[in-house]
Amino acid sequence: MHFAPDTEASLAFTVDLANTVAGATKSGADELVTPAQVTTLFVTHRFSGRLDQTDTELAEVRATRDLLRRIWTLDRDSAALEVNALLQSAQALPRLMRHDGLDWHLHATDPEAPLAERIRVEVALALVDVIRTDETGRLRACAAPDCAGILVDLSRNGSKRFCSIRCGNRMNTIAFRQRAAG
Repeated sequence: MHFAPDTEASLAFTVDLANTVAGATKSGADELVTPAQVTTLFVTHRFSGRLDQTDTELAEVRATRDLLRRIWTLDRDSAALEVNALLQSAQALPRLMRHDGLDWHLHATDPEAPLAERIRVEVALALVDVIRTDETGRLRACAAPDCAGILVDLSRNGSKRFCSIRCGNRMNTIAFRQRAAG
């Protein structure tokens, strides 16, 4: 499945943000507990605009992470309602932008809006594409029963089941051992 590059980038960002929660990380601990960790995500994913690097911003981004995790696995109609609410609450006005070496892509908030608001709107715009193309089934939770991770399946056949190679290898090892013991 192929979406517009900015949609794929927003979906990848959402997965990375959502998978900082305890139970989805390699360490097993929450990996979004300091403003510096927010900054790392901000820089890694080439977010533009205001970055406060405060505890308040951290708390807002963490709340956004929880909201996006909840929306991720909703059915199409419920997700559409949530996306509309996100766009409306930010009074989003989509416009094409080109900056920082990136080609034309959508933004719908002021660059000086709080980071959590910009995240919610950027992800909502990406989810608009997912919902319109009836591909919400590509947004899913990791199939490993002991993992809290989420994933976006951009594979051609839509068969991706695990949030990481680590989870896939772990589950394959468990299945192999069960077959060998049986």
